[in-house]
Amino acid sequence: MPFRNLSLLILRLAGGLMMLTHGYPKFMKLLSGDFSFADPIGIGEEVSLVATVFAEFICSILVALGLYTRLASVPILFTMLIAALVVHSGDPFGRQELGLLYAAVFAVTALNGGGNYSLDKIIRKKNI
Repeated sequence: MPFRNLSLLILRLAGGLMMLTHGYPKFMKLLSGDFSFADPIGIGEEVSLVATVFAEFICSILVALGLYTRLASVPILFTMLIAALVVHSGDPFGRQELGLLYAAVFAVTALNGGGNYSLDKIIRKKNI
C-alpha cells in the first residue's frame, strides 16, 4: 500500500484540525467559567463540558500532531458517537451525519495509528 502513510497523515490533519473548530469554542467557554452544557449521559454539565473539551480540543491536537494517535482518537470517537446517537437521536439523519462522519475518521485513526509521518513514529525511533 504505497500511499498508506500519506493517507493517514491527510486523515489525521483533516480530522484533527477540523475538529478544533468545534472544540476551540467549548475550550473558550470553559476558560470563561461558563460551565453550562448539555448532559446527554447523566454525568453532570460540568463533567460533560470538561470531557468534551478534552476530546474535541486536546485530543484533536494530539491526533493532528500524530502524538498518542490511537489513544487520543478514542475520546473523540466516543464523543462523536454520543453527539450523533444520543444528543441528535431524534433528529433527521442530516443532523447526525457530521458526528458519524467524524466517528468514522477517528475510528480509522484509532485502528491504524498515526503512520510514518507522525510524532508517534519519531518517538518510537528514538526509543529503539
